[in-house]
Amino acid sequence: MKRLLLAFCVICCLACEDYKKENMSMSGPIFGTGFNIQYYSESDTNYQKQFDSIFAVINNSLSTYIPDSDISKLNRGETVTMDKHFDNVYQASKKIFKETRGIFDPTIGNVVNAWDFGPEENKFVTDSTTIDSLMKYVNFDKVIKLDNRFIKPEGTYFDFNAIAKGYGIDVICDFLESEGVTNYIVDIGGDMRAKGINVEKSKVWTVGIDDPNFDGSQSYSKVINLSNKGMATSGTYRKFKVDENGNRYAHIIDTKTGYPTKTNVLSVSVIAPNAMLADGYATAFQAMGVDSTKDFLKTHDELKVYFIFLIANGELETLSLNGFPE
Repeated sequence: MKRLLLAFCVICCLACEDYKKENMSMSGPIFGTGFNIQYYSESDTNYQKQFDSIFAVINNSLSTYIPDSDISKLNRGETVTMDKHFDNVYQASKKIFKETRGIFDPTIGNVVNAWDFGPEENKFVTDSTTIDSLMKYVNFDKVIKLDNRFIKPEGTYFDFNAIAKGYGIDVICDFLESEGVTNYIVDIGGDMRAKGINVEKSKVWTVGIDDPNFDGSQSYSKVINLSNKGMATSGTYRKFKVDENGNRYAHIIDTKTGYPTKTNVLSVSVIAPNAMLADGYATAFQAMGVDSTKDFLKTHDELKVYFIFLIANGELETLSLNGFPE
C-alpha cells in the first residue's frame, strides 16, 4: 500500500512539472518592425542579450537604413570587406534572381527609393526620364563577387530588404539550435520560422495568415500548423502610396520596367525550408502573379504557396498551391 501511494505521489509530481512548463517569451522592435520569440529551454535560459547582439551584427551588415552599415558604405562606392551575413544573403538572392529570371533583383534599390518606398525618402523625382536612367544600373548579373568583396557599376544600389528579415529569423533560429533548443518560434514582422512544438500548450505551433485589410486592422481567416519550416507573407495592402489622383501604387517594383507592379494579388504566403527563402520567394511571387507562380512551382516541390487575390467582380479569392496547409 505504501509503495502504491509513493508511486501515485511520484506520478502526481511529474504531472505537476509538465503542467508548469512555460515558454520563454520576449519581444521588441527590430528591422523597422517588431519581433516575438518563444522557445522552451529546460534551463530557462534568457537569451535576450544574445538576440540583441545578433540583430546588431545583421543590421550593421545589411541595413540600408543605417548610414554606416556595410551595405550603405558599398552603395556609396566605398571599399568594404563583406562578412558572412552579407555573403549568405547575397548567395540566396543570386539563387532566386536566377530562378525567377530577374524578377527578384536586389539591385532595384535606387528605383525603390525613387518611388519613395526605401530608406532615402524623396531622393529622386519619379518621372520617366529619371526611372529610365536608374534602370540602367538594375541587373544583378552586372555585379561581380571576388572572395569577400564586390565589383559593381557605380550607380548600382543594393537593397536586400526583401530577404534580410527572413535571414535574421534564420540566424536567431540557428543560434537557438546551437544552444540545444528544439522547440521554438521566431516571428519578425509576421514572417517566421518554427520548430518542434509549443511546449507550454503541448501542441504544434499555430500561426495565422493576415487578412488583406486596407484599414490597417488585423484579422485572420486562415490559421495553420507550422513546424520545421519558415513562412513569409508579401502583401500590397499595407505598404502602398496614393497619388493626388487617387491612384494606388504597390511597393513591389517591376524589375523590368521600374514601375510599381500591376497585380490583382493582395497577399502571397510562402512556406519554405527556411525563413530567408520564404521571404525572397514571397516577394518574387507577388510580382509574378498567380499563373506564373503556378508554372514556377512545377519544379519547386519544396515551396508551398497561398494566394489571396481579387477577381473581376472585385471579390476576394484564395488559392493553395503545392499542398499549402488547409
